[in-house]
Amino acid sequence: MKATLMLMDGTIFHGVSMGAQGERVGEVVFNTAITGYQEILTDPSYRGQIVTMTYPHIGNTGVNFEDNEAGTPFLAGFVVREYCPHPSNWRKRKHLHDFLSEHDIVGIHEIDTRKLTRNLRETGAKKGIISTLDHEPQSLLNKLRQYPDIEGLDLVKEVTCSEPYDWEQGSWRWNRPVTKSEGRFRVAAYDCGIKENILRLLVDSGAKVRVFPAFASSGEVLDYDPDGIFLSNGPGDPEGVPYVIQNVRNLIGKKPIFGICLGHQILGLALGGRTYKLVFGHHGANHPVRRLDTGQVEITAQNHNFAVDPESVASECRVTHINLNDQTVEGMIHKKYPVFSIQYHPEASPGPHDSRYLFDRFRRLIQEQ
Repeated sequence: MKATLMLMDGTIFHGVSMGAQGERVGEVVFNTAITGYQEILTDPSYRGQIVTMTYPHIGNTGVNFEDNEAGTPFLAGFVVREYCPHPSNWRKRKHLHDFLSEHDIVGIHEIDTRKLTRNLRETGAKKGIISTLDHEPQSLLNKLRQYPDIEGLDLVKEVTCSEPYDWEQGSWRWNRPVTKSEGRFRVAAYDCGIKENILRLLVDSGAKVRVFPAFASSGEVLDYDPDGIFLSNGPGDPEGVPYVIQNVRNLIGKKPIFGICLGHQILGLALGGRTYKLVFGHHGANHPVRRLDTGQVEITAQNHNFAVDPESVASECRVTHINLNDQTVEGMIHKKYPVFSIQYHPEASPGPHDSRYLFDRFRRLIQEQ
């Protein structure tokens, strides 16, 4: 079936439908990962976004039961150059097309994704619409104009859990039993759209993890008497969740805190800093980041549209990591309190494992306290 993708600047692509039928609007971004499309599809941080894969062949390994990062996909739409209808992998349980259909995700393929990526890279991420129902340019453009921009939106409320729960599952490894939490220390994790591999790695480090909704008060979290507090990744503009910012502000200095991605941005705002929107965001499994303490370069997995202004938190924090592509802040540590955060994704999934030492750093920080 025919499908159409239109951008807010009037650029239009005609292709073939995959997944569900219908119409979806979102911010169009591109991801540079070669593999790991299942983890990308199920990352809650993509709520409200249409994801374009720059790698041309997608769907080659199908979908399995182990690699999801959340119970359901949250992204608005999916764009690929060439969908593979005949996947081959020993872990495959279903086709990507069927997975998208089951979760009502509208997709499009057989378009020039290089042209689309150049557009986003040179002029910035922008709103777009995928439709299998309407192919008239002016009609699609009118619908786009009515859709709100991502700045200021609270997308966290659409992906967070509804009540606290305990997580006990460790990492999955082929031909080995799944590890369980040994509970050497307790971690309270704020769920702003948390990826399951973060929870698995916290368990691997020895944590007993209780996950709290993003709207849980600081008092509710402290009543759990955690040894450490984790601030998760999530979608959208960090300024759109002032209730989370205030709760984090109340927790600083009371417990060791580790933040990732949106959690890093929220921490910056809680410390009185500022955030700003990147031109086209960082999305992929191959971004180089320099550790300023050692000079080592980590190849990292990233998924964010906003960044912390380093000057705005200079009185409170020291920058620890820098992105080598655009010199944006990728990590910081508080000068006084046991608090640190990272903009990228050390849990990868998909991506390299260069940065998993950060979970050990969190464990050591808790032990020192």
